[in-house]
Amino acid sequence: MVGGVSRESYFETGLDVLADVGYGGLKLAEVCNRLGVTTGSFYHYFPSWSAYTRELIAHWLRRRLDGMTVAHDEPDPRRRIDVIIKHALALPHGAEAAIRVWSSLDPDVLVVQTEVDKRRFDVMYDAAFEILGKTNQAYVFASWSMYLLIGYEQATLPRDTIGLRWAADQLLDALDSGRFASVPDDE
Repeated sequence: MVGGVSRESYFETGLDVLADVGYGGLKLAEVCNRLGVTTGSFYHYFPSWSAYTRELIAHWLRRRLDGMTVAHDEPDPRRRIDVIIKHALALPHGAEAAIRVWSSLDPDVLVVQTEVDKRRFDVMYDAAFEILGKTNQAYVFASWSMYLLIGYEQATLPRDTIGLRWAADQLLDALDSGRFASVPDDE
């Protein structure tokens, strides 16, 4: 370790930069400045900026998959949905939005973003299917949950965690009250 800074701290700082100033602000100087280190320290851990950004995205992917693994480990499908929603509500939404912007510019990041979206969708779909028993109903539920999360992250309005929680509660209320029964059957 150089100057008390670890590889992990570079990744966490990179995610903080993304959250605070977006993809356009993710620069070597900004990361090093926030860590209080020189670029020489950076190059002690990473051979290049592109190597760092690839590893940063891999780090982000591992963190997102770890959160979904916790949800998968819950045997009760309704509680599984609660776990994934709690996880989603606690995400650093600024960083998540910046990574979506980045994925629109970098095909390698798009592959990772697509994998995360697919996993998120699958967790919600599988749990909803266990509860609802109908393919179309589970699909609509999982789609609604993704639209809610992605829309929140992409909106240019100020972050409103109370509003996001309220919207998530409406999704859950629709699930619990049987409103998905009105979705046309897939038969």
